[in-house]
Amino acid sequence: MGTNAPPRREPLARGPHEVYFKNLSKQKQKEVMEKNGNNHKLRVCVATCNRADYSKLAPIMFGIKAEPQFFELDVVVLGSHLIDDYGNTYRMIEQDDFDIHTRLHTIVRGEDEAAMVESVGLALVKLPDVLNRLKPDIMIVHGDRFDALALATSAALMNIRILHIEGGEVSGTIDDSIRHAITKLAHYHVCCTRSAEQHLIAMCEDHDRILLAGCPSYDKLLSAKNKDYMSIIRMWLGEDVKTRDYIVALQHPVTTDIKHSIKMFELTLDALISFNKRTLVLFPNVDAGSKEMVRVMRKKGIEHHPNFRAVKHVPFDQFIQLVAHAGCMIGNSSCGVREVGAFGTPVINLGTRQTGRETGENVLHVRDADTQDKILHALQLQFGKQYPCSKIYGDGNAVPRILKFLKSIDLKEPLQKKFCFPPVKDNISQDIDHILETQSALAVDLGGTNLRVAIVSMKGEIVKKYTQLNPKTYEDRLELILKMCVEAASEAVNVNCRILGVGISTGGRVNPREGIVLHSTKLIQEWSSVDLRTPISDALHLPVWVDNDGNCAALAERKFGHGKGIENFVTLITGTGIGGGIIHQHELIHGSSFCAAELGHIVVSLDGPECLCGSQGCIEAYASGIALQREAKKLHDEDLLLVEGMSMKKEEVVSAAHLIQAAKLGNTKADSILRTAGTALGLGVVNILHTMNPSLVILSGVLASHYVNAVKDVINRQALSSVKTVDVVVSNLADPALLGAASLVLDYTTRRIY
Repeated sequence: MGTNAPPRREPLARGPHEVYFKNLSKQKQKEVMEKNGNNHKLRVCVATCNRADYSKLAPIMFGIKAEPQFFELDVVVLGSHLIDDYGNTYRMIEQDDFDIHTRLHTIVRGEDEAAMVESVGLALVKLPDVLNRLKPDIMIVHGDRFDALALATSAALMNIRILHIEGGEVSGTIDDSIRHAITKLAHYHVCCTRSAEQHLIAMCEDHDRILLAGCPSYDKLLSAKNKDYMSIIRMWLGEDVKTRDYIVALQHPVTTDIKHSIKMFELTLDALISFNKRTLVLFPNVDAGSKEMVRVMRKKGIEHHPNFRAVKHVPFDQFIQLVAHAGCMIGNSSCGVREVGAFGTPVINLGTRQTGRETGENVLHVRDADTQDKILHALQLQFGKQYPCSKIYGDGNAVPRILKFLKSIDLKEPLQKKFCFPPVKDNISQDIDHILETQSALAVDLGGTNLRVAIVSMKGEIVKKYTQLNPKTYEDRLELILKMCVEAASEAVNVNCRILGVGISTGGRVNPREGIVLHSTKLIQEWSSVDLRTPISDALHLPVWVDNDGNCAALAERKFGHGKGIENFVTLITGTGIGGGIIHQHELIHGSSFCAAELGHIVVSLDGPECLCGSQGCIEAYASGIALQREAKKLHDEDLLLVEGMSMKKEEVVSAAHLIQAAKLGNTKADSILRTAGTALGLGVVNILHTMNPSLVILSGVLASHYVNAVKDVINRQALSSVKTVDVVVSNLADPALLGAASLVLDYTTRRIY
């Protein structure tokens, strides 16, 4: 296939954004008009330079166009949009039914450093006349291209307010310097991630003029995957291609090291030829070095190779479908580390062009891509995998936030920027209404009886909780989990919470790396070899973490409880069963086969009662709720349980609570059973102290307060003197399982550094 793109399509039908904005509440529109006064429409100039920035700007443009009572839209097209070698991509703007007010030919050909500088100069010469004619109230500028720097410079010098999209991000090339330079010229900022927001604050930008909205392209991405994609795949790659069995390659020159980036591109093509899979190769952008990269493509015969399709441009709607169903994407485009994560498609990021970007699990970095073998090995590792969907860069609601932000701009305020020099304001994020939008997690707790889902904030507040009986079959249980999670995720918008991911706490042995329940306890039926991560991630477009309930309890203590700041501690759950988690050097221990911290199955007697695990004399066989219930039934059957002050209805089930009540009321046999249980638990704790030597033991669960004194007594009698100083405390957390599930999400998403 040659370099010609498919023939021009008819104008696209009006998208969901336009329909959404036309259906906005009339009352709400009226309120905003009254607030702004004199019915002044905000005149917005959107300037787009290339195919990449248009994919981010188009959703905003649709939103602006759909509200003519608030906005007037002027579209200026410049840069590589108007160059035939780069696909004449201005046509896709026309196909989207936008009127282009001005076309500016600003690219000086040469594709080297000098040509980039000359292109900036040419744009600076031409833009003043356009801006004088348009007289916009505000100009929207995207990203970090040299064309965008010319736009921001012109607008700033002509006293036109600038709204910068995607400021505060970090990549790894000259783009960083350009992006931050535009930030200093811009009056308002729309950023995509929490880290970007913090970077803007650190750069002394006024926090009141920063909006954490997410990436506008995600508004389209997250609703795109279910469309008819096979016809698109066949159109670009051939009739015989299957989903997940092709590669999308997009690599640009690195302007700070052109020679190395061309060599890396050559090695990439060699690796792709050797890998022998159908590959769609997009031409690089207009940066210095792109001409040499095209020469490399032609030297290797890529345009005529049977396995390759080389194209100058793919419309964004179609590009979404191509990457969503690819076996892999390779290159150094920001699209790979940003947008593609929304689909969980594997990505190989080559070189340093995106160093510093926040990425999902789907991205494998080959920083020093200096040999064909390295790149080929990365292809072998990544091709065909499916990762959890990532929403690091957006939740699909960016455009409504941006439009509300635009409407809030007071044109009567002084134009001169104010910089907020240190000390920086508190870490507060603004949403559509300029109030705190809380970073939160969906927490799921799978117990033997109940299934619970909660929205948990970063501070450990349970904002909303849902409880249902845990179904007995796998199919019913998974269906209920998905239903409850979808309901909670929808409610999160109403309670002003931004969901970062889903954390699941479940009984049994769990492989947290894969999100699979390997096998479960007898308390949860049909719960072995269950992949929880994939269906939930696919349904919610959120990353999902899964771990054992004991481990989750330990994580809850580390983040919210007594274990906060403690380097080495152990948590013991005393409930229906006995479980726990071990924190060593601030990290959770899983063990080589994910069986660490099965503390309930420490054997404290060789001839003790039989445990549910099949062994004898385990702590759980003495001290769990099930064990106490068993002993209570024995006493009740012998009419030795009830004492004065106790009564039971005929149909009432005997439980551990009755045993505890009897002991408190002076039943010596009940008291003896509880003392034996406490001693068994204490001996188990002594074994833990002698093995792990923690500085803290936390007893959690409904039985913890009944056991704490017994455990301390056993430690004083049985432990080595060097460990007797350990602190033994009762957890103060009301819901450690849910808080632990939430911490899986909150800890991971807020501490990842690449």
